[in-house]
Parts: sequence; structure tokens; C-alpha cells
Amino acid sequence: MDGGWLRALADLLLPRTCAGCGLPGSVLCPRCAALLAQPRPASPRRFPDGFPPAAAAGAYAGPVRPALIAFKERGRAELAAPLGAALALAVAAVVTAAGPRPARPVLLVPVPSTPAAVRVRGRDHVRELTRRAESELRAAGLDARTTRLLRRRGRVRDSAELSAAARRANLAGSFVVDTRRAVVPRGALLVVVDDVVTSGATLTEAAGALARVVEGPAPVLGAVVAATPKRP
Repeated sequence: MDGGWLRALADLLLPRTCAGCGLPGSVLCPRCAALLAQPRPASPRRFPDGFPPAAAAGAYAGPVRPALIAFKERGRAELAAPLGAALALAVAAVVTAAGPRPARPVLLVPVPSTPAAVRVRGRDHVRELTRRAESELRAAGLDARTTRLLRRRGRVRDSAELSAAARRANLAGSFVVDTRRAVVPRGALLVVVDDVVTSGATLTEAAGALARVVEGPAPVLGAVVAATPKRP
């Protein structure tokens, strides 16, 4: 029995529903997917000092929020394809905004999950999204490469219930650049990638760690699937 028959049998026994709105028929319906095709600046609620130029494919609101939670926390790994495509769109937007299309490679640096989160989820969801985004970007002709330059140092608390200032303090010094894992080509453009921007603390710490170690005239950039809308 080939993969097509297996997928058809799985759809019969466990019908697919949109992770955003619950509509049956696809993992992410066209209407919800369109909400992740609206690239914009990834603006945190308050800009922390050192926040990098960053783009998001959509807003972390409405159907986008449950779709990302389903992928991240509820094991819906099939969402890696549409969410990875959204991340690729955000990368393309921030690279384009940075200036003329570079001939140099674009290095995608995923924000590493904590070891505890990997144990609970059984996977590193940001790395999965990054690999999907890399494939999309390379298919579009951009020399994009995933590199695991960052690793976690020490233990951090779950930041879900923390204020913006507490998140920044919680993450201070938590990222280390590990150049043994990959060679950074001279002149490469670095883009830190994550799933969501809320306070901006994670991107700020990750980009700051890279900027202190990696030499080059170009700034470290950021890209995420979605950004939390600012409160009015």
C-alpha cells in the first residue's frame, strides 16, 4: 500500500480539520492560510533595546493563534508545511527590506528550544519550521541555509506568565554562539527565526548574542511566523 492510500485511510478514520477555524477538509484552510500571507514588521508590544529588524508573516491573533498552538503543543506536525511557508515569507520580507537582494548566503538561525521543552514535546518545533522555510526559500532561488549557531545556557523559567521586563531578565545571557557547529561564510546575512514574537525578549537576546560574536557590516535580522498585535 503506497503513501497515498495510507493518507486516504487516515483521512477516512481521522478526518482533517483546519487547525485555525475547525473547518473540515485541510490542515489549514485557504482562509486561515491567507492570514499568514500578510508580511509586516514584527513589532513587540514594547521595543526592547537591541531588538533586531524583524518581520512576521501575520498577526498572532484569531485563527492563527490556535493553529500555532496546535503545531507547537498538540502534536499536529503536519502543520509544519504551511507554517514553514509562512516563515519563509517573513524571511523574504525582512531580507528584502534590508536592501538589495544579497548575493551572499542567508543563514537561518533557529532559536533553540529548552531541553525541558524538547523532552515534553518530543521535538524542536522551531527547527522543523526553519527546515521547511529553507526549502521554500531555496526553491525560490535564495541561497538560504539553516545553521544551529545558538545553544541555550543555564536554565530559564517558563515565560508565559511573565511581564515584558521579567521575560528580558529571565532570558539575559541565556544564548551562546557555538561556532563549532557551523562555519559562517564571510559576509553572510544572519536571520534569527522563531515561531512567535510577543515581548521581543527572545529575538533581542538571540540577535545580541550573534552580533557580539559574528563579524560583518550587515545587521542581524529576525523573522517569525506571527507577532502579537499591539494593544490599542
